Amino acid sequence: MKRVAFYFDVVSPFVQLAFERLPQVLEGCSYVVDYRPVLFAGLLAHWGQKGPAEVEPKRAWTFRHVHWLAAQHGVPLDTPAAHPFNPLVLQRLALACGPNRRVVEALLRHVWVGGDDANDPERLAALTAQLAPARDPASPEVKAELRGATDEAIARGVFGVPSFGLDDGRLFWGLDALPMLRAALLDDPWFDGPAWAREGAPRPGVARR
Repeated sequence: MKRVAFYFDVVSPFVQLAFERLPQVLEGCSYVVDYRPVLFAGLLAHWGQKGPAEVEPKRAWTFRHVHWLAAQHGVPLDTPAAHPFNPLVLQRLALACGPNRRVVEALLRHVWVGGDDANDPERLAALTAQLAPARDPASPEVKAELRGATDEAIARGVFGVPSFGLDDGRLFWGLDALPMLRAALLDDPWFDGPAWAREGAPRPGVARR
């Protein structure tokens, strides 16, 4: 059985789509998922990127695209009342609960089903009561753990969410990488060929200033 590290931040609609599609796409594979909360904003800051919602035409396209994908795949998806929003409380809650599929599903549905404000205090209190975390999400320990998890993801090369890591060091990014992840789990011979290493190697090119 292979382990899949699922790096996620509930702020991303693609995380909701990938979470719902993962069992179907990987059906028949032998695997277990480790759910790893990270801060998407921390990844963006480290790699010098802007989030899709920070570029207005890209924001508009992204939400049109994800709603089309949701309709195609039968995945529940409603854009929250405010987006982007600060997901810090929810990511800490995930860690405090010990993230498993039940916990992550509850967090994602809190954000992406119903179209409400993800950071509404009453809704957050109700979600926290429902999940009954074993640790205090606002504790210094949990806060430090989330920062450390984000740093660990960056050190591994994670630059966006959702990302999926295998124990052999390979990383897969995005909803559309799920079929490629499936192939790797099934030991597709392509991964033993030269393309993976060759195409991941740096090469000369024009640098933007």
